[in-house]
Amino acid sequence: MTRAVSPHPLRLAPSILAADHACLVDGLQKVEALPIEWLHLDIMDGHFVPNLSFGPQTVAALRERNRDLLFDTHLMLANPHEHVEAFAKAGANLISIHVEPDYPVAETLQRIRAYGCRTGLVLNPATPAAAATPFLEAVDLILVMTVWPGFGGQSFLPETLGTMSELHKAREETGLSFRLEVDGGIDLATASECRRHGADTFVAGTAFFKAPHPQAFFQAIQEPEAD
Repeated sequence: MTRAVSPHPLRLAPSILAADHACLVDGLQKVEALPIEWLHLDIMDGHFVPNLSFGPQTVAALRERNRDLLFDTHLMLANPHEHVEAFAKAGANLISIHVEPDYPVAETLQRIRAYGCRTGLVLNPATPAAAATPFLEAVDLILVMTVWPGFGGQSFLPETLGTMSELHKAREETGLSFRLEVDGGIDLATASECRRHGADTFVAGTAFFKAPHPQAFFQAIQEPEAD
């Protein structure tokens, strides 16, 4: 296949969900030790996804420790429209919401923007790329879940590559500039495949925090050799 080329520089966004929850500061410091610009925060409610993580208080505490990282905040919530204000005030820079629940998606994206945050839209693995079409002009980022959300450490679902390709094509055809993010089972091999399909932003939890050499992992993701 022809390699898709994103208009954006590549970004690694380590997911703090994979760090030691008894001492998240250690995980934050592991990110701070490298020239990483994004930190991914997975917010789970136990309803939309079968797991619980943390809330705006934790985001605010991490923000107190670091003022520079872009907090890429992924709301896996059944009712995200009721919580965007709390996460914006806690220090989120980018707030991504799922397209699947029944709530006012367009209005919620507008509210996120009004709070001074970048906007993101998330698609689950079985959700077609077309579900994002009505919102393309309203988002700074589209996140394609490459596993079913809820738990870290899952295996990458290759069927999601087609969704990436469709979204990249839509980005080119419309002249829009949203980032294309991927999350779930991302390691060096799967990140390379995702790049070929237009992805430019890579959420890595287990692969980053368990890497024997995090700097080498970061460099390979964000400064890859020619594929």
